[in-house]
Amino acid sequence: MQSPTMNTPIDTQPDNDLYSAFFQRGALLLGDERMERIRGLRVILFGVGGVGSWCAEALIRTGITRLTLVDFDTVAPSNINRQLPATADTIGRPKVEAMRERLLSITPRADIRALCMPYNEQNRSHFPLEQFDVVIDCIDSIPDKTLLITHATSLPAVRFYSSMGAARKVDPTRVRIAPFNKVQGCPLARALRQRMRREHTFPQAPFLCAYSDEPPILAQKGSLVYVTAVFGLILAAQVINDTP
Repeated sequence: MQSPTMNTPIDTQPDNDLYSAFFQRGALLLGDERMERIRGLRVILFGVGGVGSWCAEALIRTGITRLTLVDFDTVAPSNINRQLPATADTIGRPKVEAMRERLLSITPRADIRALCMPYNEQNRSHFPLEQFDVVIDCIDSIPDKTLLITHATSLPAVRFYSSMGAARKVDPTRVRIAPFNKVQGCPLARALRQRMRREHTFPQAPFLCAYSDEPPILAQKGSLVYVTAVFGLILAAQVINDTP
């Protein structure tokens, strides 16, 4: 399922003074007590592609230290234009492995788990979402996304955030955050609602989404880093800003 070395904490970790130095600029804005609460959050992120990878890095750079990454895919040449862990050197490697290495190079003392597997009906039992404080959905697959939304929103103690479609968009200033039932102009959100109505599987609680209200401009599913990254950064910002 995943290599044990991908989830073993490293032996050399910076002390608390160095950790504080890493995040002192954030603490100036948020305060030390809030930074401690952010540091203690248990976060799981599904999908580390064009949106999820930037969300993960923003979370780590803002002080999150307990992060689980979930993605079954490997780095492909076509990922390089928008996905943070994708480089010429990482092609063919599991995305979660490359992403974990990068994040540990930023904050070596972080507890970052990498699960190279999909979230779907067959293996949902591998993901005890109730053990996390925050669940972030950056999944592309509509069936799997629907399943995760239904599951995560059924857990009252879990804060859940989701990315809608970032493909076929070129204007990063049109990216928004809103409750799922208020999302407009997004083909992915529309497809999700259609599936939910057809299968009578609906969210069990309101949740916030990153989305773009820009009309899709092409039939092809192209995407650009300066749009996908904004989706990820907005999701990370919402997680931090919702932490009192």
